Amino acid sequence: MPIISRIKPVDLTATKNVFVSAVRFATSTGGSCPPFGDELKISAQEQIEYMLGEDEDMPLVTADDEVKSVVRMGLSRIFSTFEKQLSSLVLESDLALESAEANILQCVSDLEWMCNILPKMELMKDFVSSWAGISGNVVGILAHKKLESVMWGLKVKLIEVSGKALEAVGYGNVILPAPIRVQLLKSWLPYIREMKPILDSKCTEDASFPHKMDEDLCQSIEGAIISVVLALPSNDQADILADWMESDQVRYPDLSEAFEVWCYRTKSAKRRLVEGSGRVDNTTVSLE
Repeated sequence: MPIISRIKPVDLTATKNVFVSAVRFATSTGGSCPPFGDELKISAQEQIEYMLGEDEDMPLVTADDEVKSVVRMGLSRIFSTFEKQLSSLVLESDLALESAEANILQCVSDLEWMCNILPKMELMKDFVSSWAGISGNVVGILAHKKLESVMWGLKVKLIEVSGKALEAVGYGNVILPAPIRVQLLKSWLPYIREMKPILDSKCTEDASFPHKMDEDLCQSIEGAIISVVLALPSNDQADILADWMESDQVRYPDLSEAFEVWCYRTKSAKRRLVEGSGRVDNTTVSLE
């Protein structure tokens, strides 16, 4: 079985060449690295993780424009494959859905892997921007009638990926314009709110049901959503919080903390406005 050697290259050029080659194999899709396929791909992903964590030359390598370009191309390739496979699910026969799910789960695994390495290369913004851009379509396909009662594992995995994107934005690791943040939030907040009680119900009905949002995942997503909401412009916050209060599922995610902060900020802003108006009026009277 072939593996990429973990012997440290002796100079920066060699390090760069090994890293670029590993990225190309690690982001290959559709069996594009014969004859060893998945074995070489997994080995390449492990090599990249090792180099990013252990090689002292990597900050210089990852700052290289060519290296960044190769990584971005790999990310684009994975996203493209993911979108094609996801869109094809609604066209598959019921018998073919199981194998189709296995294929797309592998692609989602690649996306999760990218989520782990991109922050170390300061490229997580590329991932989150792309994910926000396709989120509306992703959620729309997941809500398709044909997938309504199947592919629970895929649905949970995509919620996990969305959680990583929300965390990156919510905790300031990725800075994006407000409209993109709103787009990300409005795509996934209703879906997560809808799926959580469904998954909980299935777990209650069948203790062996393997697909669920565990406590750690729920807490991390809820915290990230609150942080994203509180960093939005006030009007956007108001829209999202109004939608949350009008929904049937207000227990999760619980946005009461965000609502309280929004109320406090709004009252403080109005008070400052009134005080400012009062000072202007007093100044006018004194000038007269």
